[in-house]
Amino acid sequence: MGLLSIIRKIKRKEKEMRILMVGLDNSGKTTIVLKINEEDTSVISPTLGFNIKTISYQKYTLNIWDVGGQRTIRSYWRNYFEQTDGLVWVVDSSDLRRLDDCKMELDNLLREELLIFFVLHRLSGASLLILANKQDIKGALTPTEIAEVLNLEAMDKSRHWKIVGCSAYTGEGLLEGFDWLVQDVASRIYMLD
Repeated sequence: MGLLSIIRKIKRKEKEMRILMVGLDNSGKTTIVLKINEEDTSVISPTLGFNIKTISYQKYTLNIWDVGGQRTIRSYWRNYFEQTDGLVWVVDSSDLRRLDDCKMELDNLLREELLIFFVLHRLSGASLLILANKQDIKGALTPTEIAEVLNLEAMDKSRHWKIVGCSAYTGEGLLEGFDWLVQDVASRIYMLD
């Protein structure tokens, strides 16, 4: 997000945030969006492409872009970077077989973000929330273990990030994660409030 966009947001006081939610397929992205919005989560199908959900959260309007995570869609994630204020990376903490893929895709996403920033000033500076989902499943890795697998401590020190354990099924941890994300984004964008 460029300086001009930040100034516009402050000036207009539009109180909107664009949140990009990505992660591997079947990590729980759509279920999380529905749960946050207090919608029915009993029947969910894979997201082919993307869904946009606008919800009121605290005193802000969140435009959440829920993008499918199938291997064939991942190369298109970069198309959604522009003017993103917050990035939510969802990890299936119980899918131990795909944690290496998860790490590789997150690394690729953040590397792509850095490259695109230098060219188009798109996603750089977006707050990063990592949701270690499916904590309600026996054998799921803890957020600390997920952080180690993803090597989050090696991330660029200028990036604001937080990892939170959650369950899209029960809703546990979701508010904690989104509270942090919204407050972190607001502290950067709406700094004159």
